[in-house]
Amino acid sequence: MRPGRPTLKGLWQAFDETTFGQDRTLNLRELLPSAVEARARAEAWLRMRQVMKTGEVLIITGRGNQSVNGIGVVRESIMALLPSLRRRGVVTSWREHTPGSIVVTLAPVTALLGAPRRNKQRKSVDGQNKAEVPASLVALEPETLRLLRRLAIRTIESLGVADAGPFVDEEMQRTFATLSKTLPLSTDREGKLRRAMRSAIDELEG
Repeated sequence: MRPGRPTLKGLWQAFDETTFGQDRTLNLRELLPSAVEARARAEAWLRMRQVMKTGEVLIITGRGNQSVNGIGVVRESIMALLPSLRRRGVVTSWREHTPGSIVVTLAPVTALLGAPRRNKQRKSVDGQNKAEVPASLVALEPETLRLLRRLAIRTIESLGVADAGPFVDEEMQRTFATLSKTLPLSTDREGKLRRAMRSAIDELEG
């Protein structure tokens, strides 16, 4: 091969960087985790990507050429994780991209919340529920509470409940608990929570 000529591997890598970008790529091959660490890292990362609404993402597992018997334990661990995440509303599908990488399609945030994506026949009660904020949520910022209440109402309405009012507080707490599990501890955690809620509201109202 002539010096300076790009390899097939280099061309694939350049293509992947253009298609997915750093934000939508998890490179486990570079991190060299154990199977257990890879599974935990991939689940946390996929949950975070879901609430950031990124569509398809790429997980690079490596082929496992250096593994015992040539079986990629990291790859096997991720392939075993994906069906569980589909049942829990985090991903919808996946496919082999290369022998050492997998393209995963993330589920909409509404799948995580267990709500139908759209309900064009809804009757809004946004202004009808003036109940006090649940005690467990009082520390949240006003804008976060506003979005949380709006999302709770939309979720209840999407399930065919005519009067969402009596169920809003409970749904707010359930939604907050569900989304919070997906978000890592960070200085902008509440900002990420608001972004996730806006994505879910857009899906329900779209």
